[in-house]
Amino acid sequence: MPDSKINSMLMKLPDETGKGDVLAATSVLQQRANEIRNNSINWQSYLQSQMIGDDDYRFITEFLSSDGSKRDNLLQDQRAQCAKTFLSLLEHISKDQTVQYILTIMDDMLQEDKNRVEIIREYAKKKRENVWSPFLNLLNRPDGFIQNMTSRIIAKLACWSRDPMEGTDLTFYLTWLKDQLQTANNEYVQTTARCLQMMLRDEKYRLAFAGMGGVSVLANVLSGRINFQIQYQLAFCLWVMTFSTQLVEQMNKHKIIPILGDILNDAVKDKVTRIILAVFRNMIEKPEDASMIKENCVAMVQAKVLKQLSILQQHKFDDEDIMADIEFLTEKLLASIQDLSSFDEYSTEVKSGRLEWSPVHKSERFWRENAPRLIEKNYELLKMLVHLLETSRDTLVLAVASYDIGEFVRHYPRGKSIIEQLGGKQMVMQLLAHEDPNVRYEALLAVQKLMVHNWEYLGKQLEKEKNPASESSSVGVKTKG
Repeated sequence: MPDSKINSMLMKLPDETGKGDVLAATSVLQQRANEIRNNSINWQSYLQSQMIGDDDYRFITEFLSSDGSKRDNLLQDQRAQCAKTFLSLLEHISKDQTVQYILTIMDDMLQEDKNRVEIIREYAKKKRENVWSPFLNLLNRPDGFIQNMTSRIIAKLACWSRDPMEGTDLTFYLTWLKDQLQTANNEYVQTTARCLQMMLRDEKYRLAFAGMGGVSVLANVLSGRINFQIQYQLAFCLWVMTFSTQLVEQMNKHKIIPILGDILNDAVKDKVTRIILAVFRNMIEKPEDASMIKENCVAMVQAKVLKQLSILQQHKFDDEDIMADIEFLTEKLLASIQDLSSFDEYSTEVKSGRLEWSPVHKSERFWRENAPRLIEKNYELLKMLVHLLETSRDTLVLAVASYDIGEFVRHYPRGKSIIEQLGGKQMVMQLLAHEDPNVRYEALLAVQKLMVHNWEYLGKQLEKEKNPASESSSVGVKTKG
């Protein structure tokens, strides 16, 4: 499907922020918005204190007393006045309670009719003012409701207007959303996720978000303890991002498949299952690179997705898309197993960062045949092993990585110098003092292999000094070995 059709399809998805969404209605923001709508604002006092003008007073009181077709006619007849009034009220009134009310009714106005975003855009364009500035400034207010209701309005303007958000304005807003996702105990995180769900449907926005480390942030949040609603919303964000083929590769780097695999195994809500399966399907269907497709399939097998698919097949789902995705993924993953080499399995396991005592690690034949392959792509796999030794807190991962380092050194002629160059020897040595006995044991074995290699090298050097004439023949033997 061409990119333009994909974007069109994604933008037409129903907005969860719309009416009838029970979960949206139970979000902290919506609960507070319901309370705020019932507030009574004394606009007369603002007029008398000259904080607002006569025209703004007339418009806001008429706007609030009208609904349905009457409100449509009012907005049609007084488009410029509508924009002027709302922006003027936000600029000149500082009281939190009133600003909360203005933002709430403004958001309601836009939600009633998407085309009303053009009222704000046209006014700003006519005045030659930046349409985003009044709203971006409100994101700095200390009140959480004001920040997040403003964020909803910005998302609507950015997604529904003819003029897209771009440049520093876009960077500021996406950075704000990213920071909100990572804020501990953020009671409005559901609203943040909804804004991202809207924004990332548009390719230019999702590429910008990915460019500022957005995939890593989504991965980190999904790895933590979050409720099923946030799991669904952030998985939705990943799903729309998989429609940009270049972003699938980023997902591999941030271990999205094992993270979603864990959530899928524990999922109790069909909506979470459905969206994760959709992400997995796109990660197989969308890439053009056959090696990436293969890598994704293997990663899903290692994340126990195939086992979960067999369990899901026993369920009765009303949603035909779930059943279709289950069948598609089962077929592709089973096919990938048939073509799977032991090195493919090992490579994917290392890249997942989830090492375990799978058969390849203890296979003498595997190391004899594949040790040289660990230096491919500028030592990619070796660097990952060393990185795991340095950063992992999982004792199983540390033990297996230590063992693998030792086996590489044992089976590859220049293994010791390569591992030293990559900092692996130092990492293994540090693990000799680890609190876990299994880690200490595997680290000790690896150190012994590193030292034995050193003694063999030293012995050859002594032999050369005793018999220089034999140097050429010893090199020949070394090459042969």
